[in-house]
Amino acid sequence: MQNILCFSHLHWNFVYQRPQHLLSRFARQYHVYYFEEPRPGSDSYQITRQDGISIVALFLDDHGTDRNIRLRNIIDQFMADHGIKEYLCWYYTPMALEYTGHLKPQVTLYDSMDELSAFRFAPPQLLTLETELFNKADVVFTGGHTLYQAKKDRHHNIHPFPSSIDKGHFQAARHHGTDQPDQKDIPHPRFGFYGVIDERFDIELLREVAQRKPDWHFVIIGPVVKINPDDLPKADNIHYLGPKKYEELPAYIGHWDIALVMFALNESTEFISPTKTPEYLAAGLPVISTPIKDVVKPYGEENLVYIAGHADDFIMYGEEELAKKCKKEWLMKVDEFLADDSWDNTFEKMSILINNVKKSNGIYV
Repeated sequence: MQNILCFSHLHWNFVYQRPQHLLSRFARQYHVYYFEEPRPGSDSYQITRQDGISIVALFLDDHGTDRNIRLRNIIDQFMADHGIKEYLCWYYTPMALEYTGHLKPQVTLYDSMDELSAFRFAPPQLLTLETELFNKADVVFTGGHTLYQAKKDRHHNIHPFPSSIDKGHFQAARHHGTDQPDQKDIPHPRFGFYGVIDERFDIELLREVAQRKPDWHFVIIGPVVKINPDDLPKADNIHYLGPKKYEELPAYIGHWDIALVMFALNESTEFISPTKTPEYLAAGLPVISTPIKDVVKPYGEENLVYIAGHADDFIMYGEEELAKKCKKEWLMKVDEFLADDSWDNTFEKMSILINNVKKSNGIYV
C-alpha cells in the first residue's frame, strides 16, 4: 500500500467532518498518516491509531528558536523511523509548507475545504503560502462551488467537491428512539444546531429570535472556539449542550423539530459549504438557513431548505413549518435529491482524479 501524508490545521478528534470522512475511506487503499498542527511539548512526535488512520501529534518547545527548522527535523525523523520514501502529500492548510516544503512527494494534493485566510486569527503569511501550494499541487479540490468559483483560475486541475453525507448514519435519526439525558427535559418545539460555534455563528440572530419566541427552545451542540463564551446569548429557552461525538448526533437531532444553519454573513462564511445541511435533510429534518451561498444554491432554489435573511423571515418560516401536518411529499423530494450524494461517491471521484495524476506522473496505479 502507498502512503498518504496529510497535513491539517484541525486535530483529528476536534469535530468529525470532511477530513475524517474522506481519509477514513482512503485508508482502505493507503497507509494514511494525519499530521496535526504542533502543540507545546518537547520536540517530538507521537502516533495513535483511530478510524484506520495513523494520527501523528507533533510536539514543539515554544521557547526554542528556528521553529520551522525543528519541525522539519521532526518530519524527517518520522520519515526515517518509518522507512517512508514514496508518498503522496495531502494538504488542508498551506501553513504546513513552512516545514514540509522540502518534501518530494509523488503527488501533491490540496483539499481547500474553507477560505482559511478569512477566518479569525489567520496568519498573515497564509495567502502567500497558498499561492506556493497552488504552484506545487498536482490536483486541487474545493469544499464547495462558491469556493471553486473564487479559486478556479488559480490552477489547471481544480475540482469542486461540496459537502456530502453519510446517509445511513443520519437517517437513523428518523427512527427517533430514546432521547438523550441532557436533552430529554427540554420542551418542544426544539430548534437545533450542531457544529463549531465560532465567529461564523450568528449570535445576534439567535438572541433576537429567542427573545421574540420564548416558547421556542434552541438546542446548541458543539465546541465554542475563537469567541468569548460570555458573548453568547443566555436565556431560559437557549440550551448549550457542549460538544458531542459524531456517533451521538442522530440520537440528539432525531428529537428536534427544526434544524438550523445559523451562520452570520461575513467574510468567514462567504465561501463555506456547510456539511450539516445535507446531514439535517438526511435525518428528515426541516431546515432554516441564513442565506449562505452554497445553501441558497442548490438547497434553497430547490425548495428543500427555508432561507431566512433576518429574524422576521426566520420566525415566519418557523411558524409555517410547525403548522404543517404532513411532510411526506417534501421528504420524498429530499430523498430523491440526496439519492446520489454520499462520501463514498465523493471518495470514488477523488480517487479517479488522483489516479489520473499518478498515471501521468508514471506512477503504477
